[in-house]
Amino acid sequence: DTKLELTVRKALWKDGYHYRKNNRSLLGTPDISFPSLKIVIFLDSCYWHGCPIHFKMPKTNTAFWSQKIKRNIERDNEISNHYLEEKWILLRFWEHEVNDEFSRVIKTIEYFVDEAKRG
Repeated sequence: DTKLELTVRKALWKDGYHYRKNNRSLLGTPDISFPSLKIVIFLDSCYWHGCPIHFKMPKTNTAFWSQKIKRNIERDNEISNHYLEEKWILLRFWEHEVNDEFSRVIKTIEYFVDEAKRG
């Protein structure tokens, strides 16, 4: 329930979209999911997920943090590959995208949900 997640979920709910949050039965526990439509959404923090634009390596304990962030990126790729192989719609947004282009992010999610509902 990060601020990022709450903001996106609140906007979707306000627009009438009902979703599952942090669904532990799905690989990677997506932040938002529409299981019946086979849609998963991940909202990736620029720090924890190693954003190529905004991630800054801490000046202390760099070996630990380098390995930690590297593994997070590997795990994200593994999870993404799983959903793509299973033919799910996978949406990943960086924290800076949600913050800088909020309307586009919401419209993108709603577009894919609406299209999936149409079949």
